[in-house]
Amino acid sequence: MKFDNLGSVDKLDGKKIYFASDFHLGAPNKEESLKRERRIVRWLDSIREDAHSIYLVGDIFDFWFEYKHAIPKGFIRLQGKLAELKDAGIPVIFFTGNHDMWMFDYFPKELDIPVYREPRQLIVGDKKLLIGHGDGLGPGDHTYKFLKLIFEGKFWHWLFARFHPNLGIGFATRWSRSSRVSNEKKEEDKFLGDREFLWQYSKDVEKNEHHDYYIFGHRHLPLNLEVGEANARYFNLGEWVNFNTYGVFDGDKFDLLTFEG
Repeated sequence: MKFDNLGSVDKLDGKKIYFASDFHLGAPNKEESLKRERRIVRWLDSIREDAHSIYLVGDIFDFWFEYKHAIPKGFIRLQGKLAELKDAGIPVIFFTGNHDMWMFDYFPKELDIPVYREPRQLIVGDKKLLIGHGDGLGPGDHTYKFLKLIFEGKFWHWLFARFHPNLGIGFATRWSRSSRVSNEKKEEDKFLGDREFLWQYSKDVEKNEHHDYYIFGHRHLPLNLEVGEANARYFNLGEWVNFNTYGVFDGDKFDLLTFEG
């Protein structure tokens, strides 16, 4: 496996790198989503002073589709806060997830926020991190992997774009309410052992190339697990519907914390 590099940072000079994923804004309804969005904005305000950079690791929106001249209505508080942080000189990096895979050039052009679709490496001092959303990685989940290949194809993006936004976004928003955020699944909050596919994926990568930290979302359950025998760790960032968890890296140690604000 070969991963593109996000870049290298010699030292953080007392700053920290922050990670969060799976906000699922838009689900399960407008009222609950707005409460969550305001909480996320408070979190971003709370980390502003010591943030070296902020990584949003997928499924930030429960549905997102960019038409040529239109984007989904709402989420303006989050977008405004991200623009403010960028204007203040704090890098923000975005990874797509399975719910917001149809992100293209709006965030890079409007907010100067790069968007990545596959796991990437980040080197900080002598530490190496592998970062990604995690959907479609590891063993199992073959049905989703097949569907992902289809939905990531340019033809399906072109076809969906032919629908008027009122119809396309309306249909997709109703469909997204069948997601596991809107409908609790059994085993969602249980550790699955060998069926923790992202943990298994991290172990497979570690056999070929060492990373100190594997940082993913998608699973929704906050996890901190050992990988291999070289002090590598797999972290799942959890989600913000129930847990409000996020990751913090100070250049040496990675912690999984909960926002109480």
